[in-house]
This record gives sequence, structure tokens and C-alpha cells, in this order.
Amino acid sequence: MSLRGFMKAGHPPTLFSAFLYFDLSFMVWVLLGPLGVAISKSLHLDPAQKGLMVATPLLAGAALRIVFGVLVDHIGPKRAGIIGQLVVLAGLGLAWFLGIKSYDQVLLLAVVLGVAGASFAVALPLASRWYPPEHQGLALGVAGAGNSGTALAALFAPSLAKAYGWTNVIGLAAIPLALTLAVYLVLAKDAPARPAPKRLVEYLGVLKVPDCWWLMFLYSVTFGGFSGLASSLTIYFNSEYKLDPVIAGFFTAGCVFAGSMLRPVGGALADRFGGARTLMAVYALAAVGLAVASFHLATPFTALAVILFAMGALGAGNGAVFQLAPQRFAREIGVITGVVGAMGGVGGFYLATTLGFAKQVTGTYQAGFLGFAALALAALGALAILKSHWRARWPQLSGAQAVPVRV
Repeated sequence: MSLRGFMKAGHPPTLFSAFLYFDLSFMVWVLLGPLGVAISKSLHLDPAQKGLMVATPLLAGAALRIVFGVLVDHIGPKRAGIIGQLVVLAGLGLAWFLGIKSYDQVLLLAVVLGVAGASFAVALPLASRWYPPEHQGLALGVAGAGNSGTALAALFAPSLAKAYGWTNVIGLAAIPLALTLAVYLVLAKDAPARPAPKRLVEYLGVLKVPDCWWLMFLYSVTFGGFSGLASSLTIYFNSEYKLDPVIAGFFTAGCVFAGSMLRPVGGALADRFGGARTLMAVYALAAVGLAVASFHLATPFTALAVILFAMGALGAGNGAVFQLAPQRFAREIGVITGVVGAMGGVGGFYLATTLGFAKQVTGTYQAGFLGFAALALAALGALAILKSHWRARWPQLSGAQAVPVRV
């Protein structure tokens, strides 16, 4: 596959605008995490409140991914993306102009930021529909690389909060989003071959299939771990190792980059060795990393190395899950992307909240880390049982057609 052939096959301006929209949206989606230290000092929040604050955008984004998935089918991805960006811009502008003076107001903003997390359900179909099957992997890989935007928040938000105050950072975040919307309006175009809108019963139909729920569970662990840690690590490094919020943000950004960059690697390994086999290795490595991280390690650099290891494994797992999904649900991939992606946000909500509650109740984050490590082991055990069944059954399903599966 040549790059020239790929560039001619689809619509590069739309692909670029999908990536940019996804990237900046994810930056805003996790914004409360890097700002968490400053917000908690200003509003006198306890660890449990901090955990819920950074977790709420993840849960809201999970629910709204399904809403925006339906919206994409009915009005097209470009218009759905415009609506989402306008809602987020309005929320940021109002929060900055009116000010945030209470914990309840922070949670309200967190729900609005969930709309940014729903960009997953818009950006991927926007890019995907322009490209033929032989270029789908690369097109979705380029658009999906926007999850690296979470690192931008960790890199810049703490230092900007230190210089200008955290409420002003919320207003400043609207500037790159407004520029992104301008680019999006000019460059993004809906593909001419638009599939017919689905009825609600068709969306609900996949939920009757057990394999759908298994894929949702698998992604809730991989992306849930990635997004939950991305939202929580700045607070974690500040609380556990007394790092300045700016340095804690740099540590968080490094962990997020590791997870983001290894997502396509995980997909490539799944193509070569099989998705289930790759995921089994991923879950084993992630469980080890999370279990080790649960102990208060001697230095922040040791903790950084261990969490980098765990985040890399989880990031690779994100790519491997979506190597499996189209093999089982080739005809329902749009719906599956929505429901599986939504469950990833639920997993992130669970991890971020349990880390906060563990710190509140026990004084350490250990129980939160160990609980998620146990989930990774549960996913490993499930795959050990399921993989033989999938290898035998999936090639016979109409959704798999005549294409050999790599499970």
C-alpha cells in the first residue's frame, strides 16, 4: 500500500480535520485532571471529590458517544461535529465568564466536557466513510491518533493555571477549539456515499449478542485504564510525591504519549498474531504494572517508569480490541464502535472514582490500582476461555463473510 495511493483514495482535508477535531476535543475532555490540583485547593475538595470531578467527563462522554453515533447516522458526521463543538465552546465560554465558585458548578462543567469526549463517535465515521476497505486501517489510525490530545492538556494546563489562574485556563481552552471549528467548517466534508439511517431497534439489536458485551468489557479495561489514568495522574503525582503540578503534568503527558503511540502497534500485533492472543499479553502486562504501581514506590521516577509500562500495555490493547470488532461485526461496525467506545468511558469513570475513594478512605491509592489490576486479570481469564470458541465460530458468521479471522 503506497502513501500516494492512500492520498488519492479518500479526502485528505476531511481526514486532517477529523484528526484535529478529535485531538483538540480530547484535550478538553480531560482538562479537569491537569487542573485538578489547582481546583481542589481553590474549592477545598477532598480526594473522593477530586476523583469524581475528573471521572464525570468520562462517564458523560461514554453516554453521549451513543447519542452522537445516532446523530451521525441521521444528519451526517460534519453537522453532528459542528453541534458538538458549539456546545463545548458555549460551555467553556460561560464557565469562564460567569466563574466557577462551587463543586456543583465544576460537575456541571464536567458534564458539558463529556460532549468533547463524544467526538470519538463523530471523527471516526467522518474519516472512515471516505476510504475503501483496503485503506480503512490507516484512515482510522490517523483519525484515532487524536486521543493523543489528552497529553496536550497535561503539558500546558498546569503551567497556564500557575501563571493565569485555573478559571482563565478554561477560557483560554476555547481559543484553539474555535480555530479548530473554523478549520473544520472549511475542510471537512461528508462522504457522498452516506448509509441510510438505522432504526433504534437496529442499534439495540447488537446488545442481544453476547460477543458485543465481551468486546465492551475488554475495551472498558483497556481504554478505561488509559482514560482513567490520563485524568488522574496529575493529581496522583502531586499527592503521592509532592511534585509541583507543572512537573506532575509533564509526567502525565509522558504516560499519555506512551499509551497513544502504542495503540497502532497493538493493532499491528493483533493483525500478525491475533487479537485475542495480543490482548492476553496486554492484560497480563497491565495487571503487573498496575499492581506494582499500587505500592508507594521509592521515587517519583520509579513510579513514572512503572506507570509508563502499564499505560503502554493499555494503549496497545486499545488497538487490539478494534482489530477484533470488525471481524465479528463487519456489517454493524458503526453501531459497535459506538457501544464499545462508550464502555471505554465507563471503565475510565470507574478507575478515576475508585482511585479517589481509595485515597479518601484508606489514605493511599492502592485499593484503586489493585481493583483495576483484578479487572485486567478477569479479562485475561475470559479471553483464555473465549478465544477457541471465537476462532471456531466467527468464520461461519455472515458478518465475517469469507475473510479469514485473526483471533
